[in-house]
Parts: sequence; C-alpha cells; structure tokens
Amino acid sequence: MQSAERQRAARSSTLVSVVVNIVLTVAQLITGVWAGSQALVADSLHSLSDLLSDFLVLLVNRHSHKEADADHQYGHRRFENAASLALGVLLLGVSAGMLWQAVLKLTGTAPPQPVHGVALAVAALTLVCKEGLFRYLLAVAQRVRSSMLVANAWHARSDAASSLVVALGIGGSLAGFPLLDPVAALIVGLIVGRMGLSFGWNALNDLMDRAASDEQVAEIRRVLEDTPGVLGVHDLRTRRMGDMIVVDAHLDVDESLSVKQGHDISVLARDRVMRDLPVLDLMTHLDPVSVTRRVNTPSGAGLG
Repeated sequence: MQSAERQRAARSSTLVSVVVNIVLTVAQLITGVWAGSQALVADSLHSLSDLLSDFLVLLVNRHSHKEADADHQYGHRRFENAASLALGVLLLGVSAGMLWQAVLKLTGTAPPQPVHGVALAVAALTLVCKEGLFRYLLAVAQRVRSSMLVANAWHARSDAASSLVVALGIGGSLAGFPLLDPVAALIVGLIVGRMGLSFGWNALNDLMDRAASDEQVAEIRRVLEDTPGVLGVHDLRTRRMGDMIVVDAHLDVDESLSVKQGHDISVLARDRVMRDLPVLDLMTHLDPVSVTRRVNTPSGAGLG
C-alpha cells in the first residue's frame, strides 16, 4: 500500500477514535463523580489516555511519512516506534494513579461511597462503544499494516475489557457489595499497566534494531532465492524501521558474469523484495561463486 494511502487511512480512523473517546471520557467522568463510582472514574481516565494516544497517533502519522533528509537519511519511520514507547509510558502512569486510588479505598483510607444505578448504564454503553471501536481500528490497522494503529486498536480493546470489569463491579456494588467498585477500579489499573508495559517493551525493542519476524525473514529469503541469477542467499539480516523493514543480504552469483550482469541481478532482487514485502530498503552484497562448486555445495551454505 502506498504511503499516502496508509497516512489517510490512519488519519481518518484515528479521528473516529478521537470523537468516540471525547464523548465517552466526558460521560464517564461526569457520571462517575455524580454516581459515586470510583471504577467509572478510573475507566474515564483510561478513555482519556486513549484520547491522548489518538492525538499522539495523529502527530506521528504526520511526521513519520516525511521523506529522508540530511539528518534522517533513512527517513522518519521510527517516529512510530517512539510514539508506541510514549504511549506505553503514558499507560503506565495512568495505571499507577488508578492503583493508588483503588488501594486507598480498599484499605479504608477513603471508604467507598454508595453507587447510583445510572453508572451501570454508562458502563454498559462504554463497553459496546469500545468493542465496536476496537474492531473498526483493528480492521484498518491490518489493512494498512501499521503496528502503531494495531497498538491503538488493542488499547481500545483493553478499554472494552476494563469497561466489562467496571460494569461487573458497579453491578456488585448495587447488589450490596460496595467493595466491588474499588476492586473493579484496581483490576482496571492492572489491565492498563499490563498494556502499557507490553507497548513500551515492544517499542523499545524495535528502537534497538529488533529483527523482523521469522515468517517475514523466511519470505524475504524465498523472494531473493527465486530471483533469476541468484544461486544462493546468506548473511541475511533485518531490522525494523517503524512498520517497515531494512534488509542486508549476501547474494551468490555466477563468477563468470560481468559486473553489469551481477548489478542487474542485484537490482532485480531488490525490486522484487520491495514490491512484494514491507521492505523500506535492501542492501545487497554480491559473492561470486563457481557454478560447478555451487552444485556440490549443501543448500544454504555461504561461499562468500
């Protein structure tokens, strides 16, 4: 998919998420305070973190697709990885605040208040909206192959899961078990913290040049080996650059070929990989080998 099309899809889907999260944050916060539900207030903070992450996605979506320049000669794709790391840190901070308030309620420092029934209705509405938003965002993320949008989609799913817990906690409080409301808030805090740790750790690994998945590496190798003139592939290395992959590979070619013929094979291999796979750039090194020796060499052995 072309970069401009991916950018438009990311922007439009994120704007939908912004509208949903603004409405839900305001509704949950006002209702939670008025109805005396700490769990609903905690869930509103979760929705607020979703809103902040949406704005972060919009900002990064604008900058990550800029062309390479003198200071960023490989482009600006890693803005997406940095955004995912920032989102993870944001979620961990929100989680810490939720857990602290829940512990105060459960230890008796701030006794739980009676909860009004309208809080349950708002929690149920939030659950439906968040689950619908998750399915929409994930479909867009998979279509445009954006890890940042996938992270944002699963953030919405974590909100749906937390809204279910909140609804159960409020229902239990209305049934005569007031401690279930802060317990629900505590669980929501743990859910948010787990998501933040996951996003942050994955983004940190990507920023440290984590390799592509085994499936992607195998597919890159297959495309290179299927290129006419390529006798073998070895020393294949990859690293992630946002949602794209940067590849280095050694290609075995017939030693009797001219420099131009070898160059043409290299260009063809690069074009095929970048056409069929999410590869930002492919750097190749040609290793001349004897065709006779190659026939007698075990498959996959490097002769460079």
